[in-house]
Amino acid sequence: MEFIAPVDAVFLLAESREQPMHVGALQLFEPPEGAGDDFAAQVHDKLLGSTDVDPRFRKHPATLFGAPQMAWTYAEEVELDYHVRRLALPGPGRMHQLVDLASGLHSSLLDRHRPLWEFHLIEGLADGRFALYSKMHHALIDGVSAQRLLRRTLTSDPASSATLVPWHLPRGRRRTATGAVGAARNLVSAAASGASLLRAARTALLRQQLSLPFAAPRTMFNVPIGGARRAAVRSWSLDRLQQVKKATGSTLNDVVLTMSAGALRRYLIERGALPDKPLIAMVPMSLRGEDDEDTNGVKVGAVLCNLGTDIADPLDRLQVVSASMRDGKDIYRTLSSNQTMALSALMLSPLALNLVPALISWTNPTFNIVISNVPGPREPMYWNGARLDASYPLSIPFDGQAVNITLTSNADNLDFGLVGCRRSVPQLPRLLDHLESSLAELERAAV
Repeated sequence: MEFIAPVDAVFLLAESREQPMHVGALQLFEPPEGAGDDFAAQVHDKLLGSTDVDPRFRKHPATLFGAPQMAWTYAEEVELDYHVRRLALPGPGRMHQLVDLASGLHSSLLDRHRPLWEFHLIEGLADGRFALYSKMHHALIDGVSAQRLLRRTLTSDPASSATLVPWHLPRGRRRTATGAVGAARNLVSAAASGASLLRAARTALLRQQLSLPFAAPRTMFNVPIGGARRAAVRSWSLDRLQQVKKATGSTLNDVVLTMSAGALRRYLIERGALPDKPLIAMVPMSLRGEDDEDTNGVKVGAVLCNLGTDIADPLDRLQVVSASMRDGKDIYRTLSSNQTMALSALMLSPLALNLVPALISWTNPTFNIVISNVPGPREPMYWNGARLDASYPLSIPFDGQAVNITLTSNADNLDFGLVGCRRSVPQLPRLLDHLESSLAELERAAV
C-alpha cells in the first residue's frame, strides 16, 4: 500500500457519476496488406496472452484510516479478459457508429475495485479498419503521459509484428520520485522557494495582459453537467496550419488556439449566446521534460489564454491569442517545475468551487474551456503491422466546463477529439464544421 500524491487524489475526490475522471483515446488502424478477416481477433488473442502486468496497471484505491482516496493498493491478479475486450460495430459499420460507441464507453465510470484502466478492440468498420478505445483514470496518468505511453506501443517499422501492450512495456531510462516520497519532495521544494513563487504570482497579478481567475464570462458551457458524453472527432492536415504559422510568424499552438476560438465564436453566435467579453481557455502545459520517461501521476501546469472571441477579424484574434500565451509563458519560464506547479495551483485555485455543483450557478467560471495540444509522433507508426491512421484524444468535461477540446499530432495530421456533456452541449459535431470554417478563414486572411 502507498499514499496517493495530493494532486492525483484530487481526481479521485472530484469523481462522480456526472463527472467521470478518466482520459481516453480512440485509435484507428489499417490492417497490413493481405491480412485476413480474423486479423482483429488474432490481435485480441495476443493481447490476452500478454499476462505480465506492471504495478501501475494493478493499482486501485484502498481505504486507509477510513478514507478511500488516500492510498493505492495493488491487485494480485488482473483479469485481462475484463480489462481488454473485443467489440464489433453493427452494420453498416460507419465512422459515426464507432464514435457513438466510444462516446458510450467514455461515459461509464471505471470500477474502483479493479485496476483503473480498460482497452476495447473494436472491429466491423465498413472500410476494413479496426479501432482501439482505451481509458485510464486521471489519478494514474495525465494526458501527455497517456499519449507517451500509447506511443511506446508503436513502431516506425511496418514489418514489425511485435505486440507491445501498455500494461507491460520496457522500463524507461529515468525514474522520478512518486507516491508519498515524491509528493513530500515536491512540497518541500515548493515551500523552500516560496519567496520567488510570491514574486512570480505578484508579477502575474499585475500584468494586465495575463488572463486571471474569474475574468472569464459566463457561457452556455459553464453549467452543471450530466454523466452522458458525446464525442466528435476529425483530422486536419498539419501542413495547412503550418502555412498559417509561417505567414503570421506565430506558433503552431497559437494557430490551433485561434482556430478553436473562431469555431467557438461561430458556435455561440449560431445559438445567440456569444458573450461580449472574450472566452478564456485553460491551456495545459506539461512539466515533463522530453527525456523524462516516468509517466506516473500528474505533472501538468496551466496557462490561461484570452481567446479573443469578441474579435471578428481572424488575424487580430490571432495576435491577441499569441500575446496572451506569450505573457503567460513568460511568467513560468523563470520558475522551476515545482514552482510552476505551485503557481498553476494558485492561478486555478477557484476551480475548487466548481467541484460543488450548487455553487456553479452563482460563481464566475475560472475559465470557459480546456484546449490541450499534446505532441504526438511525426512519422507514420504501426502496431502489430497495422498502420496508425488516427489517434483521437478524448478528455474530461467537468462541472462548470461542459466541453473539452484536445488534439494530438500524428504523422502529417492533427487529430482533434472533442468531448462534451450530451445535455449541455447540443449538436457537438457542429463544432467540427466550425473548426474547418475557422481554419479556412485564417488561411484566406494570412496565406
